[in-house]
Order: sequence, then structure tokens, then C-alpha cells
Amino acid sequence: METLNKVSLEARHISLSYGSNEVLRDVNLRVEPGEFFALLGPSGSGKSTLLRLIAGFNQHQRGELLVDGKDITGVPPHARNVGMVFQNYALWPHMTVWDNVAFGLVERRESRDTIRRKVGEMLALVGLSDYAQRRPGQLSGGQQQRVALARTVVIRPKLLLLDEPLSNLDKQLRVQMREELKHLQRQLGLTTLFVTHDQEEAMTTADRMAVLDKGILQQVGSATGLYDYPANRFVAGFVGTANLLEGQVTEVDGGTLGFQADGLGLLTLPRPAEPPRPGPAALAFRPHQVSVRRRDEPVDAARLWLDGVVESAEFLGESSRYRVRVGELALVTDQPHYAGLEQLPPGLPVRLGIDPGQVRLLDR
Repeated sequence: METLNKVSLEARHISLSYGSNEVLRDVNLRVEPGEFFALLGPSGSGKSTLLRLIAGFNQHQRGELLVDGKDITGVPPHARNVGMVFQNYALWPHMTVWDNVAFGLVERRESRDTIRRKVGEMLALVGLSDYAQRRPGQLSGGQQQRVALARTVVIRPKLLLLDEPLSNLDKQLRVQMREELKHLQRQLGLTTLFVTHDQEEAMTTADRMAVLDKGILQQVGSATGLYDYPANRFVAGFVGTANLLEGQVTEVDGGTLGFQADGLGLLTLPRPAEPPRPGPAALAFRPHQVSVRRRDEPVDAARLWLDGVVESAEFLGESSRYRVRVGELALVTDQPHYAGLEQLPPGLPVRLGIDPGQVRLLDR
């Protein structure tokens, strides 16, 4: 099958309200041609609203929505040539797989030969050639999703929109299907927007992603960029797991920075390249970046060490997650697990070692 035309998508100052409820607030976003882009956020963040707005099912009150530089605001959904796969797949249960995939082509009055060729190509692409005469009720969830994708892509849309398409599948099948989604998208070269509340799905599939919360675009970037350099407290806590220490930057002196952590005390850190002004801030660091040692074990002098007591332990398979009481705070550390390695028991006095180079200072 030939590669589809790659188009860009741009939202400029998009705002949408339902009465006094602001659902999207001044959203500015650009998706590059052929990019696999994820919209990530909790329920009610506005991500699905933005996706439906792009499809034409919603209408923004302010701003511009451009596809390949042309404003499509006001263009009805059927005229946008945008394909959308819904969470429940929305297949016609009385139709065969073949007829489901062919539906859009029939509506466009393509010739029989063209329909036969395009549907055959698409079913081969998604691995369902042998299932053409079955009905959706005779298929697994993953197969139904492939049919929904084939039906959407066979009409050669400019954009592919995916609204939580993996949420109805079990975990093992979700992993398999997200790999297949990415492979299909790469083969087609189709500009794709993928809405999810699952950070793992976004990080493993998308070239870049945008994090939304309460209708506001919080940060845009690659998975590693957002994970390693979160712009604010929300992104730090939503993209991955983070320890957050609230407090005050007290002073920036020479090569060090003083941070008065609430419930913990004064911490001295290396001075960042762009030091903040004294005032309210937070420190963020990931659980796997924190070492844990028994109090009588030697420690690495390059780390910042805090005395604490193990409160609880969870076995996660690849690692053990410990909740450690340090001062008035409970911090989390993930330690790799190996066969024969015993978990640290609750009540054990320990030291937590934080790598200063992995700490992020957040002022919002």
C-alpha cells in the first residue's frame, strides 16, 4: 500500500467553553507531518474534547485550527477527511469484516474493482485477510480494533485520530496492539493523534506528546524530555512517579543553592545553570534515582543522604518499592530486584541517597 500524504496540524489559541465551564484554554500546538503524537492527561483534562474538535464534532469559540496551513474552522466533519477510531470501535455488528472496511468506499461510490483492491490491501496490512467473511462478534478485541483501524484508514484520511483505542483490551494485548499501531502508522506515514490517560502508552508509542490538565496545555515534548525535565509539579507527578518536596529557595551562593524543605529542613544542592530567585518552589526526583542503604553500610559521598525508617515495601517484579519516613515526609524509592535478594523490613533504619544531578527544581 502506498504511503499516504503527510500533513501538519496546528492549533492556535484554541479555546472552548460550555457555558461558564472552560474546557480548553488558549491551546497552542503543532503536530508535524507524519508524526505520531499523543495527547496525555487525566479524565476531564480536555484531551478528548480537543480530539473531537479536530474531527469537527465540537466547535471552538476562539482560535484557529489549521491542516497544512489551511484553517478548517467551520468545515463540517464529513468534509474534513479526518479518520477517527473510537474507544468502543463502533463496528456494525450485522456486517462482515469485509463490508465494515468497505463501507466508507461504498459511500464515496468507488468502483467495485477499486473497492475490492483497497479492502484487500487493507485487510492484508492488518493481518485479517482470512477473517473477511466473519462478523465483529466472532472476533477478539484486538481483531475488532484492527477492523476499526482498517475501516478508518482505507478512505485515505489526512489525519488519523485515536480516542483511547486500547483501553478495552487486557494488559498483554494492549502491549501487542500498541506495537502494531506504531508499526502501521510508520508504514502509512499518516499524521496521527492518539488520546490516552495511560502514560506508558503515550511514552512507548508517540514521537512527541502534550500533557493537558484542566484544559491547559502543560508541556509538549518527547517522552524522555517530559520525564527528565518536567515543566511543573503536575507534569512531574503525572508523567511517571516523582517524589516532590515543597519548600523555599532560601539562597543562591556561589556554586550552591539552599532549599528549606517543608517537614525536612535545609538541603544544600549544586547551583543550577539558571538559578531561581529565592521563594516558593519544589524539588522533584524519581524513585529509581534514590539509593537506599542500611544505616551501617558505607555510602557514596557524591549523593545527598537522608536518614529515615522503612514504612512499607511493595514487590513489583523488576523492583521493590519502599516507602521511607524521612522527618515528616514519606519518600519513595525503587530498588532493582534479583533472585535471592531479601526485601528490607518495615521499621528498619536506612539512609536514602539522592543524586543531586537528577533533582529538578520546579517553581510552578
